[in-house]
Amino acid sequence: MSSVFGKPRAGSGPHSMPLEVNLAILGRRGAGKSALTVKFLTKRFISEYDPNLEDTYSSEETVDHQPVHLRVMDTADLDTPRNCERYLNWAHAFLVVYSVDSRQSFEGSSSYLELLALHAKETQRGYPALLLGNKLDMAQYRQVTKAEGAALAGRFGCLFFEVSACLDFEHVQHVFHEAVREVRRELEKSPVARPLFISEEKALSHQTPLTARHGLASCTFNTLSTVSLKEMPTVAQAKLVTVKSSRAQSKRKAPTLTLLKGFKIF
Repeated sequence: MSSVFGKPRAGSGPHSMPLEVNLAILGRRGAGKSALTVKFLTKRFISEYDPNLEDTYSSEETVDHQPVHLRVMDTADLDTPRNCERYLNWAHAFLVVYSVDSRQSFEGSSSYLELLALHAKETQRGYPALLLGNKLDMAQYRQVTKAEGAALAGRFGCLFFEVSACLDFEHVQHVFHEAVREVRRELEKSPVARPLFISEEKALSHQTPLTARHGLASCTFNTLSTVSLKEMPTVAQAKLVTVKSSRAQSKRKAPTLTLLKGFKIF
């Protein structure tokens, strides 16, 4: 029986086949992607991270009384999408994050939504995306209104939420679980094979660069092929441990917290 932090999950008996969902968290540096990921996985808030590190985590969840094996990729792009294939051809759904106190991060989220729209057009498949305004606890410094966030989400036909990774575990959990629900809805409409990560060991002949008018010329799409296909490398199979994290050192010198870097939750 699977469990998280030693507690059995409902509906995870031997005859239950959990749905496998890969979720990529996208957004500019400083939007709070890592804080949201760690909040969801540990219920804890860590304020500072190395923005250049990228990790994939695994968690056994129960969503609407059904078991789910959820993998979360906390991406580490610079200020624009780069090397997009690593998550575009891996994820079933995307969480695009901006900070409500940063106009720049909001504009960056628009670029990511454009990227996902082009990817869906190229592959002729639906990829659920959710737009998330983070740092609601900093609303007194707000540079992006809730109406602007809702309008951007409406433009791309995606769900929209505002949360605080600092304060808000229940709402953060709801967003991640809603991403799982969106994947289920998409599978009900058009059940397809799980996406695969395309190896770059051999150059694929079908590569279409993103148009420069979207400001995403550095990204290319690899059309699915039988050449050098392999699954995205899985996370380490290890029990949860407490480590001194190189990603999370608070200025207030908070005590060492549990960080799930490279470990699978059981």
